[in-house]
Amino acid sequence: MAPELHLLGLSTARPGPLSSAVPQPLATARWCAAQGWPVHPLAVGRKTPAGNCEACRRPGHTYSGCPCTTEGRWCHGFRAATRDADRIDRWWGGHPEFGVGVSCGPAGLVVIDIDAHRQSLPDRSRLLPGIPIPDHVDLTGLTNGFHTLAVLAALRGAPDPAADGSTLRVRTPSGGLHVWYRAPEAGAWRSSAGSGGGRALAWQVDVRAHGGYIIAPGTTTRAGAYTALGTVRRPAVLPAWLAQELERTGHLPQERPAGPKPVPPRALQAVIAAGGGRQGAFGVLSSVLAEVTACAAHTEGVGFSEKLNRASYTAGGLVSAGHLTREQAEQILQDAAAGARPGQERRAAQIIRSGMTAGSRRPLYLGRHG
Repeated sequence: MAPELHLLGLSTARPGPLSSAVPQPLATARWCAAQGWPVHPLAVGRKTPAGNCEACRRPGHTYSGCPCTTEGRWCHGFRAATRDADRIDRWWGGHPEFGVGVSCGPAGLVVIDIDAHRQSLPDRSRLLPGIPIPDHVDLTGLTNGFHTLAVLAALRGAPDPAADGSTLRVRTPSGGLHVWYRAPEAGAWRSSAGSGGGRALAWQVDVRAHGGYIIAPGTTTRAGAYTALGTVRRPAVLPAWLAQELERTGHLPQERPAGPKPVPPRALQAVIAAGGGRQGAFGVLSSVLAEVTACAAHTEGVGFSEKLNRASYTAGGLVSAGHLTREQAEQILQDAAAGARPGQERRAAQIIRSGMTAGSRRPLYLGRHG
């Protein structure tokens, strides 16, 4: 067993001679690089990248075209991450007080970042982005990311990632947890913008992937140590259900090109031709349905569930205000969903039912000219 692994808590055996001579940050950086993970220095006692050189701190300077990386400096954080053994020895050998960050995208990593911060519960719409939570659901006891992730897993009939003993899990100083996975394809996912952003997996649950970094196990900051749990020190492959949730919540690497302008679903055309529904209602519903029908041009990665839910919510408001009958609205939505995702009628029906129920609580009145 390599002595570096002892420093990460893999073994309780007495460390070999190298582990007593090599500072832990250097040993950690070497070990990460050996896994194929590019590493970069973190500022002393902090979880942010070590500072740039003076030239790179000047206003207007960007990473693009900067010579620092090719000249062996660690400027620009995770963009300078490396697996080069000589560079690693030089960086951490000369600065053993540096922490270790891992650039997730080039490493092919997707890390589920679960927080346990003391915060007030946000609006229900932010707990599980894209998944409506009815008002009658009691949220008592739901206080952090461990809870929201567990709820999401339960909804999908899947094991809770926080309890996944088959992969590397790292306890954070604040009581959170980093659950490390290997992406099925390197760089296939991108990081969350933050727990309040549109790409969060759940409230207090972010994703660290392409365009971001994660703190290596064994790193110590002023707040405490990042400690690997259990005995597993290798990330498992990202579970299929989590990959689907990442797709649903917009963690794909780039936006797909827009498809051809869709026509209104046949059911909506029939309603208009028969004189049912007002022109204003048609315009409102047609605009949100266009996003649903446009999903037909792409098999994945366009947020179909979220778009169908939004259209269903709008339809529920129109029905409640008397612009459409419920039967008309359901048929229109089912027609759009079937055209975009054939063979997924049961899934679509659940989204439509939930979205319309939520929307019906807020009637969408369009005015006398609607």
